[in-house]
Amino acid sequence: MTDEQFKKIEKSIITTYKTRIWKKFVSSINEYNLIKDGDAIAVCISGGKDSMLMAKCFQELLKHGKVNFSLQFLVMDPGYNEINRQVIENNARIMNIPIHVFNSDIFEIVAKAGGAPCYLCARMRRGHLYSKAKEMGCNKIALGHHFDDVVETILLGMLYNGQIQTMLPKLKSANYEGMELIRPMYKVAEADILNWKAYNDLTFIQCACRFTENCALCDDGTGPSKREEMKRLIKYLISINPDAPQNIFNSISNINLDGVIGYRKQGHKYNFLDEYD
Repeated sequence: MTDEQFKKIEKSIITTYKTRIWKKFVSSINEYNLIKDGDAIAVCISGGKDSMLMAKCFQELLKHGKVNFSLQFLVMDPGYNEINRQVIENNARIMNIPIHVFNSDIFEIVAKAGGAPCYLCARMRRGHLYSKAKEMGCNKIALGHHFDDVVETILLGMLYNGQIQTMLPKLKSANYEGMELIRPMYKVAEADILNWKAYNDLTFIQCACRFTENCALCDDGTGPSKREEMKRLIKYLISINPDAPQNIFNSISNINLDGVIGYRKQGHKYNFLDEYD
């Protein structure tokens, strides 16, 4: 690693990508009140482009921001092969991110469990991250979900679950008292993350799961997952209306309860007929 390498990466965030990445990162934090004075945040790094960029944005915020908070850069190894682990560690050195790596046996457990591996893996990863972050004195974990993830989740809920919902910008943990999850990349588009990656000539792991190790270093997964279906659907919608993703995103903040048949809140179900007469 040279000073020139990581300084170029850092500079690109607040210059070349100031509008497309940095301002949207800061906007997410401010609009959704993601960071408070005295917070200790565990920045969870999977090794992909999204979480690595998030880590650099947090470093910039710590240098230039007005809120007093602290950071830990947390990498959980759920059973990566040697190549993927090395890629993560090398990128951390190149980008000057002081990561703390801890091991788990999630891949091994999931491989034996059968059923829906992605759901089980995600649940277990979240639990391990909460537990380790709390052990390290943190009160929040930060995940790298971006704008496209949010829009895809809205469509997944509508088309496959028959409900309108999405991943929230922050969420209190139900199982780890005093812990909270935040998503500061909430407004950052994946296309801009990919452009930033290419601009800095960086290569990240994309999919390090044992079930799909053949795509470990690819940048555009082409698996038959439901989320991949949503990516293709959104691409089609953009060809008809370039504003479609933003409008889908906006719709989740502009729900008109006078125009819906029913909705749920805190476990209770409401119907428009309740107040019709």
